[in-house]
Amino acid sequence: MGINYLEEAGVTREQADERVRQAFHTLFFDPKESIFRPVDADTACIEDTGNHDARTEGMSYGMMMCVQMDRQDLFDKLWRFSKRYMLLREGRNAGYFAWSVQLNGVHNAEGPAPDGEEYFAMALFLAHRRWGSVGDFDYQADAREILRHCLHQTELTGGSPMWNPDNKLIKFVPGMEISDPSYHLPHFYDLFAQWADEGDREFWRQAAAASRAYILRSAHPVTGLSPEYAAYDASPVLLFGKPWPWYSDAYRVMLNIALDTLWCGPREDYAALAGRIQRFLATQLPEENYRACMLDGTRTEEPAMHPTAITACCAASVIAGRSEESARWLRRFAALPLRTGPRRYYDNCLYFFSLLMLTGHYCVY
Repeated sequence: MGINYLEEAGVTREQADERVRQAFHTLFFDPKESIFRPVDADTACIEDTGNHDARTEGMSYGMMMCVQMDRQDLFDKLWRFSKRYMLLREGRNAGYFAWSVQLNGVHNAEGPAPDGEEYFAMALFLAHRRWGSVGDFDYQADAREILRHCLHQTELTGGSPMWNPDNKLIKFVPGMEISDPSYHLPHFYDLFAQWADEGDREFWRQAAAASRAYILRSAHPVTGLSPEYAAYDASPVLLFGKPWPWYSDAYRVMLNIALDTLWCGPREDYAALAGRIQRFLATQLPEENYRACMLDGTRTEEPAMHPTAITACCAASVIAGRSEESARWLRRFAALPLRTGPRRYYDNCLYFFSLLMLTGHYCVY
């Protein structure tokens, strides 16, 4: 077990551990506020409660939560649903997973989202290392198969890979030559370089370095804000009719530099980035009146859809680097409850990951 950063905000180790247990119980078992949905006798899904579907993002997040909390029973139900209902078996996308399905498994889409695949692979590798590949699944073989498709889809099915083979950057979707800064998980790639197919390990080492550089390039030099979507040169790309670049996906960059620091060690460039973000977002407190923003910090009239996620991720960024606002963010998170209501899914997933990090429970096995 790692450091309890919340001790600085008055939360004891015993209180921190209990808070993790209670939050997990809420997410998976609370009759009103859970996001875990039993489907068949042997499957379950994670519901995006704002859109009433199951997404590879949420399914893989749920699996990561389960492996961290030592719940193989729940992990297997989520993975079985993913393989039974989301795995694409024909055409150019065969071997990928449909990014959105209805809660009964009927597809809403026939294409994948790479952030789901990379989280699936890491959750499966950690499951293998924590529990062993026994029973219904060979977790390690499944993880390697996912990553094999991510890099070699063209040879396997004639489709597009999820990483650009030249610049080693993850794509927003396989068919678009742009990226999403929040998809970049170099701490995962460092481990893929140890655990993936041997012939791909050098690619993953290079991808880790490329992603760390990309995260820094995409962040604004004053505010630290990153765009939701970006070109390979890290300049913002506006999609889906949204005229503002800093919005929901982008909050995860704060979470990612925190976990990269926890798993792979501190970096001065991350510390500087974390400080810029903490200082900028502190200007939107105490009201917590977050807005969609331009990268220079110009606020729009559009309210942030996921304010709990912003506070949680900014608190987690304290792991990556300190500023004069760090103690304030830790206190803010210590007082922050899980979100309730229809939009709770995304907020509470990022909240729980932040809680795991800040209490020393987010581990490599």
